[in-house]
Amino acid sequence: MQDDLKKRLDGIMVDGESGGGRVKILANANQIVTSVTVVDSLLDPENAEELEDLLITAFNRVTEEAKMKAAEEAKSAMSSILPPGMELPGLFG
Repeated sequence: MQDDLKKRLDGIMVDGESGGGRVKILANANQIVTSVTVVDSLLDPENAEELEDLLITAFNRVTEEAKMKAAEEAKSAMSSILPPGMELPGLFG
C-alpha cells in the first residue's frame, strides 16, 4: 500500500506562488520540487533580497500544499481498507 500511495503522490502536482506570480514553484505531493520559475526582473543582483524572500514564501506554500494533498490521499487510501464506518480520528491531520 505504501508504494502505491507514493506512486499516486508522485503524480499529484501542486504549486506555490509569491510576488503576484513572479515566483512559481511546482512540486509533487511527495514534496519533490520539479520546477522553479522566476521572472527575469528578479534576476538582477539588486533584487537578490526580494528574490530570496519570494523563493522562501513560494517554497513554504508549495510544501504546505503538498502536505495537505498527501494527507488527503493517505486518508483516502486508509479509508478504502478500513471496514465501513470505522474512522481513525486525528491520524491524518
